[in-house]
Amino acid sequence: MPAVLRLRDVQKVYRSGLLETTALAGVTVHVARGEFVAIMGPSGSGKTTLLNVAGLLDSFDGGEYLLDGKNVTNLDDDRLAELRNRHIGFVFQSFGLMPDLDVFDNVDVPLRYRGLPRRERRERVEAMLARVGLKARMHHLPGQLSGGQQQRVAIARALVGDPSLILADEPTGNLDSATARQIVDLLEQINRAGTTVLMVTHDQELASRAGRRLHMLDGKMIDPAAALPADGMRAGSRTLRMRATRGGDPPS
Repeated sequence: MPAVLRLRDVQKVYRSGLLETTALAGVTVHVARGEFVAIMGPSGSGKTTLLNVAGLLDSFDGGEYLLDGKNVTNLDDDRLAELRNRHIGFVFQSFGLMPDLDVFDNVDVPLRYRGLPRRERRERVEAMLARVGLKARMHHLPGQLSGGQQQRVAIARALVGDPSLILADEPTGNLDSATARQIVDLLEQINRAGTTVLMVTHDQELASRAGRRLHMLDGKMIDPAAALPADGMRAGSRTLRMRATRGGDPPS
């Protein structure tokens, strides 16, 4: 299968004064189209940093990154924002919904950034809310919903732009176990429909639902071979360096 995401020897160092913290120490990951991959590891292992780099939210200091075959290593912020909007959907532990916007408008946000006509946006949003079982609540505010319902809204927002990749950072971390299983059921359904999912989780049971599991420690893959699907990564890919343009917090 063609790759949605290819990271090769990616490095990320956070600097604060004279202190340097290595978050990613030469990580290589290849996620094929249609995969459901879970990343596990203790706090501080670099999981969230890896997801931020994959989501074009954070720069990196060395290595190469191809998203849907496009080399994003040296692109400017405007181009990165455009690619992020069109190719990537995000699901966060904290839901990330805007409290003053109702469910419909929260899901509509990424489509507004694309400048799509209002009628097309409405059709997409209503179809996606129906898909996650929340069309009847589209005029409710996030505070009027349960945690599981808010996370389904977040998933609808992530999917409404038809991305090729969903990045989920501890998507069940704020939910009870029964609701967490429902959210992972939904992610599985999304994956079976063809969307690639890369999920960070501490939960062994939830990770076991993924088709492949990766383990990180101290900014590295513990078993580098497991980071590549069966077809592997093209050998001899040229390593590039990316000029760090943004800082950030220490890895988690």
